Amino acid sequence: MKKDKSVIIWLLSGCLLLFIMVVVGGITRLTNSGLSMTDWHLVTDTLPPLTQEKWVAAFDEYKKFPEYQKINIHNDFQLSDYKFIYFWEWFHRFIGRIIGLVFIIPFVYFLIKKRIDKPTLNKCFVLLGMGAFQGFLGWFMVKSGLIDNPDVSHFRLALHLTFAFITFAYTLWVALDLIYPERKEVINPLRKLARITFIFLLIQIIYGGFVAGLNAGLIHNHWPLMSDGQFFHESILVEKDSWLLRFTEAKSGVQFIHRTMAYVVVGLIFFLYFKSKKYSLTKGQQHGLTILLFTVFLQFTLGVFTLLYAVPLWLGLTHQIVAFLLLAAMTFTLHRFSK
Repeated sequence: MKKDKSVIIWLLSGCLLLFIMVVVGGITRLTNSGLSMTDWHLVTDTLPPLTQEKWVAAFDEYKKFPEYQKINIHNDFQLSDYKFIYFWEWFHRFIGRIIGLVFIIPFVYFLIKKRIDKPTLNKCFVLLGMGAFQGFLGWFMVKSGLIDNPDVSHFRLALHLTFAFITFAYTLWVALDLIYPERKEVINPLRKLARITFIFLLIQIIYGGFVAGLNAGLIHNHWPLMSDGQFFHESILVEKDSWLLRFTEAKSGVQFIHRTMAYVVVGLIFFLYFKSKKYSLTKGQQHGLTILLFTVFLQFTLGVFTLLYAVPLWLGLTHQIVAFLLLAAMTFTLHRFSK
């Protein structure tokens, strides 16, 4: 596989934009801005309202939906407040449009110039489909908060968030295939353990979405125990009738899984790091493991403080950003042990 720096830069630019997209998405969620745009138009929503008349019209439309009628109408919510939440949702969607353009225009150019080999071309078509599906998931999520409940479905939020992470990981993987075209002998035990760790990290990201969607970080703000000297809080047993619902729809149960899964992820990464000492590693593998170990320690620490301080905006956002960096480190490490 021949290296083409322009194609590599293009893919890495997509990774950077996806990172920015997730950061802005985090701000949008933490500022409760996600339901401010009650409709979606590919062209007319490209720019925010540019006149006072259009702002008033957009605000009047927003007043027809549950978030305003059940929550903000009681909070002296004014047009200036609406402009603030509108900006973040608009900016989030605007970056999505930019990502589309940054992908499609160079892709067509590289295609015409025949600078993409067949394996990479097939992967790029997958990326194109993933990008389109992510856009659909965004609206699918928002729609759930525009009917009766003035909040989006935590299942749809987790799906939208996790798929953004997966799209980033796959884009990075395709770029790494071009950056490291050589094939070396695979260390099967480490590759298998890295794959298992990657899967558990994805599960943890899904539960991070559940915690965010249910605002489950605002309860049991203690560590290492949930509260009252309890590792497994008694409220988990009373919120829902079945074990499945307790751990997927109840705040206490979802938080319990997320905080417990953190120990599992940390343990797996430490195990991978120390197990690798038995083998002769390349510099890329060594660097990947070192960065992975540092990032998971930072993420675990941030998670604890985010919980203890009941999710202030800056900590919640930083926790999400480092989760993204942790996935990037995990993807790089898995790639180095797989290729």
